[in-house]
Amino acid sequence: MKNEKFDAIVVGAGMSGNAAAYAMAMRGLKVLQLERGEYPGSKNVQGAILYADALEKIIPDFREDAPLERHLVEQRFWIMDGASHTGIHYRSDEFNERRPNRYTIIRAQFDRWFSAKVREAGCTVLCETLATGLMQDSSGNVTGVCTDRPGGSILADVVVLAEGVNGFLGKRGRLRKTPTPDSVALAVKEMHFLPEDVITERFGLTADEGCVIEAGGTVSRGVPGLGFLYTNKESISIGIGCLVSGLAAAMERPYDILEAFKHHPSIRPLIAGSEVKEYAAHLIPEGGFTAIPQLFGNGWVVVGDAAQLNNTAHREGSNLAMTSGYLAGQAIADVKHLGGSMVQSNLALYKSMLDSSFVIKDLMKHKEMPRFLHANSQSLFVSYPKLISKAAQNFVRVDGTSKIDKGKAMSAAFLKARSRWGLISDAVRLARAWR
Repeated sequence: MKNEKFDAIVVGAGMSGNAAAYAMAMRGLKVLQLERGEYPGSKNVQGAILYADALEKIIPDFREDAPLERHLVEQRFWIMDGASHTGIHYRSDEFNERRPNRYTIIRAQFDRWFSAKVREAGCTVLCETLATGLMQDSSGNVTGVCTDRPGGSILADVVVLAEGVNGFLGKRGRLRKTPTPDSVALAVKEMHFLPEDVITERFGLTADEGCVIEAGGTVSRGVPGLGFLYTNKESISIGIGCLVSGLAAAMERPYDILEAFKHHPSIRPLIAGSEVKEYAAHLIPEGGFTAIPQLFGNGWVVVGDAAQLNNTAHREGSNLAMTSGYLAGQAIADVKHLGGSMVQSNLALYKSMLDSSFVIKDLMKHKEMPRFLHANSQSLFVSYPKLISKAAQNFVRVDGTSKIDKGKAMSAAFLKARSRWGLISDAVRLARAWR
């Protein structure tokens, strides 16, 4: 490929990279996709949630052959202290619809399937190929990539950076800055294997139904973070994600936090008797709207996690990644078909399309949420979970103490922990961050 030139090169074969490559290949562009792993998804052993709406816009009939695990009918939100959890559950039979809204997936299988669709669309996919740098002319315009293959410089009109939150091509080419520790989380995950019927019975499910548990509280030891559990057909994905800056400040190891989460009395029975076969750790963008870097320039665009496109408030990532990649691919194809060059002014079309989508609108709505969570970590992840647990226990425990006295004691406990002004301030700041 030394003397071959492509319309576009996509660096990365994750959700956003596959969506971008697919969009351009389907529009007739000559596309090369580079993946450093042995195969797409080989670096992603973990389970995840797939949001059907985003993929359906790209591949309408994906349900016919995509490797889907369970469609989700129940969501549990837990606030945990050391011995208990206080939860909100939502379950609806309406999620047993003909075209379910959310699924659990195993990324290694799903990414490989998605890549096969990219190849079918006409894209050339090179695995076990590391992009080592961007090719740039004297003006700084991107003209291609350098790889670790012999004679590995490859030319292209545009490069799509879908290299993940910590990808170094954009940083090395001075197209974006290194993410700060307070804008990324480190997620550690394990796959616990159990028979399908055991999972179905243990979580009160039937057939292909699935359940998700998301949990916050003292389990993260004062570090801003959340635990999670996803049911697959014959395995359970369990993990915890914590802010990197918080881990450093607290001098906590993420695997230790995960171990404590697994042994919590509310979690331990759910994974009892399971066999752990896989473990993974990866970075997740957590900075939100204010952390989004420059998304386009002369000869390049950035998508997905590399663009910090992750909704912390709603724990959404894959749908933002796929949507951004697909819109970037569409914008590049539009510019190409109109005879335009891949200069910054033309590639601004991608940003315009992204601004009109739910991606930027949702991130703008919750742009203060990351700052609120990070600045109030001790209250949100230690004090309040303990107080809420105590209040719930007092409500259900009958011990001869009058309800009036119990109410006064709990009010005093909340005021002692946060003060009246602190409680009002937290409520106001939460409302502002959420609105």
